[in-house]
Order: sequence, then C-alpha cells, then structure tokens
Amino acid sequence: MVDKKYYSISELSKIAGVQPHVLRYWESEFRELRPRKDRAGKRSYSKKDVELVLSIKELLYEELYTVAGAKRQLKQDKTGSKGKATSTFILKEIRDELRAIVNELEK
Repeated sequence: MVDKKYYSISELSKIAGVQPHVLRYWESEFRELRPRKDRAGKRSYSKKDVELVLSIKELLYEELYTVAGAKRQLKQDKTGSKGKATSTFILKEIRDELRAIVNELEK
C-alpha cells in the first residue's frame, strides 16, 4: 500500500479487494465510514477510513458477521468492551440468517 494522506475510491477498492459499489454501500451502513468529498462529489478516504474498510471486510468476509453484527462488533471495539456475545445473541443472529435464506428460497 502506497503511503498517502488520502485515497480515491478506485485506489481503496484495489487495496481492500472489493468493488467501488461495495464501498459506497458500506458508507450507507456504517456511520463511522464517512470519506471527505470535494465539490464534484469525488470521495477521498483517509488512512483511518482505509483501516476501517479493512476491518469491515474482515468482519464480513472472514469472520462471517452479518452487517448488523459487524456494526455491533465495531461499536464494541470502539468502546473497548471485551464482553463476549451471549448464546442468545448468537442464536438470534443464526435465526435471522436462516429466515433470510428461507425467504430467498421461497422466491
């Protein structure tokens, strides 16, 4: 990764290994991800944004969190809370995921 102050969406897309539309979607879902925009609306991602994107990608793609679960995990990490998820929480996430799968299969 080239050491720069700001990165364009195409540069960050290559660094993170995700498509630009995925980054734009994550901006709409994760309140912490707010790149600067110039007058033309072009995004400029800071090093902090790059680190956040890489964390989000890890949570979603490697640790297989849902978007809601990744939001909670990022919030926990930010507050320094080290509490473990309860079995009730885990079961609720599994149930929600299974319902989504069933809904897709019924289409």
